[in-house]
Amino acid sequence: MDKAEAQGALGIIGGSGLYEIEGLENARWERIESPFGAPSDEFFFGELNGRTLVFLPRHGRGHRLSPDAINYRANIDAMKRVGVTEILSLSAVGSLREELAPGTFVIVDQFLDRTTRKKSFFGEGLVAHVAMARPVCARLGRAVAKACRDADILHVEGGTYLVMEGLQFSTLAESEFYRRAGLDVIGMTNMPEAALAREAEICYASVGMVTDYDCWHPHHDDVTVDAILSVLFANADKARELVRRAVPYVGKDGPCPEGCDRALEVAIVTAEEARDPELVQKLDAVAGRVLKK
Repeated sequence: MDKAEAQGALGIIGGSGLYEIEGLENARWERIESPFGAPSDEFFFGELNGRTLVFLPRHGRGHRLSPDAINYRANIDAMKRVGVTEILSLSAVGSLREELAPGTFVIVDQFLDRTTRKKSFFGEGLVAHVAMARPVCARLGRAVAKACRDADILHVEGGTYLVMEGLQFSTLAESEFYRRAGLDVIGMTNMPEAALAREAEICYASVGMVTDYDCWHPHHDDVTVDAILSVLFANADKARELVRRAVPYVGKDGPCPEGCDRALEVAIVTAEEARDPELVQKLDAVAGRVLKK
């Protein structure tokens, strides 16, 4: 495809079928190559109200990839290569709060990362330290909140997402520990995804779609598999509507006021003459804006 075709595209990372949105035009699947390996799946391109949307099933179609097997670096690098400037991430989460009932959408603003995955595009031969104090784009988060209100989706603005390694769910002791620490939702996929988006200078917003209470809840065992699946399906319908409603709000006009699109401006610390040429080449999409100066 012509790369210019996808400039300023909105990337959507979430479950299979999220791209089944009424009104999506010029829909097609395309395989995108990345020097960091294979992304989770082919990318699904479409146009909605004049905006190019690029969907990626995070776990691959059919949910064949576990959270620790996802190639997060390839996913974000490929998004950058096709011209994505904003990413809306949607993922299923468990609730650590009584008031965050199943069916609630949490517009995440913080993460606590307990994973051991590769968290950076950079490393030996080209070192960079990107600020992550505010790990999501507040501008994009506000746009998502507007879309939730338009779609009459029960949502909360702000919340901390505990990213656990998995693959098993929490023990009761862990769940209670996270609750005492003041965390809000728990899941397995948003890190290092958010950190890599920041390194790639892509605005990133995260929506945690609550499917159930974590195991701390005294009535959690009373919830049947059928009940959880019904919430998952309902959330998927709401997620598609959220994406459809969000499109008019998320276009970036000029530089991001949060500075997401300039995150590498002062992040690279390796002297030009000491940089690994091979790594520099791999980072042609992610960091080309600053490396080619």
